[in-house]
Amino acid sequence: MSQGVLRSLARSFVNGGNRGGGGGRYVLGTFEAEFGRRPGGVSCGVIYARRMLSSSATEPAPIDKEKKQSASAEEEEEKKKNGGGAVVPSSYWGISRPKITREDGTEWPWNCFMPWETYRADLSIDLEKHHLPKTFSDKFAYRTVKLLRVPTDIFFQRRYGCRAMMLETVAAVPGMVGGMLLHLRSLRKFEHSGGWVKALLEEAENERMHLMTMVELVKPKWYERLLVLSVQGVFFNAYFVLYLLSPKLAHRVVGYLEEEAIHSYTEYLKDINSGAIENVPAPAIAIDYWRLPKDATLKDVITVIRADEAHHRDVNHFASDIHFQGRKLKDSPAPLGYH
Repeated sequence: MSQGVLRSLARSFVNGGNRGGGGGRYVLGTFEAEFGRRPGGVSCGVIYARRMLSSSATEPAPIDKEKKQSASAEEEEEKKKNGGGAVVPSSYWGISRPKITREDGTEWPWNCFMPWETYRADLSIDLEKHHLPKTFSDKFAYRTVKLLRVPTDIFFQRRYGCRAMMLETVAAVPGMVGGMLLHLRSLRKFEHSGGWVKALLEEAENERMHLMTMVELVKPKWYERLLVLSVQGVFFNAYFVLYLLSPKLAHRVVGYLEEEAIHSYTEYLKDINSGAIENVPAPAIAIDYWRLPKDATLKDVITVIRADEAHHRDVNHFASDIHFQGRKLKDSPAPLGYH
């Protein structure tokens, strides 16, 4: 097609609204002049132009219709599988979650953790271990933690479910802060972390799973949620500054916080054993995360959480001891997987 025809076609579309339909006839005339007529007086240009200007040209081909019908049938099938819910669209980037099953072949229901992140808690750990404060730094950390316990006891008293929920929102902060700062230090100084970044982030994730479990057991009230926001905001910033100034003091504070957590969960278990708190069935998330038996109860959940807190106690006192000896964490292998 010549350039003159293209220019004529463009002008007809631009000015067509002002020509009262004449623009279309002008285009057909141009096509007719360019392509000529078929035998019998039918213009080839007219046929081609009418196809281009007709709305029928935008209709999908039969193959496209078949594809759309097939896709609709697949969507309906997926909706039936999902109980009538919305179908999750496939990712444009080709990212999709593989089908994951439990050992018994049933579908894995959790997106927040995977089967390879679950474990059986080591209940043989010594719950009575205590780091005796000797230096001024240790005594400061110990008394600070004891002081922080006073308002908690006054507010929650023996409502250990609510206390545990509040405790876990705070306990999940130090591991994240410490891991983040060690990660940035490793980037700045081009050095390995000795595995401590991963170890501290593992601790933070484990504490977060404690919280997800407690939320299933205790439905927090609006004022408790507000308290969580306030406490977490203050504690995060305070611990961030403390870790920058003195990592050894920061880890020692967490070690003593974990000792208090062990004490709180022990009191929780006493109330369960005495009947003051009902020993309800364990949440499904706890059964899968700690690989508990299907008939596990609240008592089993609190027992494994208390064991986790004892391991966190050891990790943080160990980290603080490394700093007190004048060494860096990267110089000592981190206790990875030590829940």
